[in-house]
Amino acid sequence: MNEQQIKDKIVKSIQNLSKGNAGEKIEALFQTLGYSTTRKVELDSNNPNDFLDTFAWEGINQQRAMFSEWKSVDFLFQLTEDEIKSQAKLSLFSNQIDKNYLQSYIFLAVGLRGNHYNRTDLSNITREVNRQSDIPILVLFRHGDCFTLSIINRRPNKRETSKDVLEKITLIKDINIFQPHRAHIEILFDLSLPQLYKQYQFTNFDQLHDAWQKTLDTSELNKRFFKEVANWYFWAVQNVTLPQSSTGF
Repeated sequence: MNEQQIKDKIVKSIQNLSKGNAGEKIEALFQTLGYSTTRKVELDSNNPNDFLDTFAWEGINQQRAMFSEWKSVDFLFQLTEDEIKSQAKLSLFSNQIDKNYLQSYIFLAVGLRGNHYNRTDLSNITREVNRQSDIPILVLFRHGDCFTLSIINRRPNKRETSKDVLEKITLIKDINIFQPHRAHIEILFDLSLPQLYKQYQFTNFDQLHDAWQKTLDTSELNKRFFKEVANWYFWAVQNVTLPQSSTGF
C-alpha cells in the first residue's frame, strides 16, 4: 500500500471504533499501525473491578487513578520483540537488545464515563497504572466521541535497579472517532511500525520507545509544521499569481 492508502485505512479503523466490540476495534486499529500479537489475556469481562482482582493491583491509588471514572478496561495485548520482528519483517533485536531493560510493552484500553478530561487527569491515570507494572503500559483512553493515546517515558532507577523511574507522559489527545483531524492521522501514520523503522532504523525496544518519543516531541512536531508551511509558501510563490488590486493598495 502507498502512503495515502495506509492513511485511509487508519481513518477507517478509527471510525470503526464506534461499532461493535470496543476492545476488538481498538486492537484492529493497532494492527493497522503494524502492532499485532497473539500474546493476550482473555478476561471474562472488562469490568474494572474484575481487572484489578485478576492482575492483583490492590496497591493502586484509586483516587489518583480516578478509578470511579473507569467504565471498562481491556487488556489488548503484550507486544514483544518476536511480534515486532514478525510484523515489520525486520531482523531487529538480534544481538543488540539490552537484556536488563525493555523487552515488551503492554497495550491497555480504558473506557471513561465522561466526555472530556484534561491532560492532568489522563497523565495521572497513566502514571498510576504504570506504577502497578514492571512492564511499560501504553494506555488508550476512550471518552465520549474521542480517544486519547498516552505513552509514558521510563528509565532504570540508578539506585534501585529493580525499579523504574516514571518520567514524561506524552498524549495524542482528543482524536475524534467520527471525523478524525488530518493532523492526528499524520501523527498516527508516523507512529506506524514500518514508518518508524524507515525514519529511525531502531534495533531494540529502548530505541523503539525513543522513536515514539521523538515522533511525539512537541519541538519535532513544530519543526515539521513550520517546514510544511515553508514548503507550501515556496510552492505558492512559484505557482500562484494573485490578481492586481484595482484600488492601487
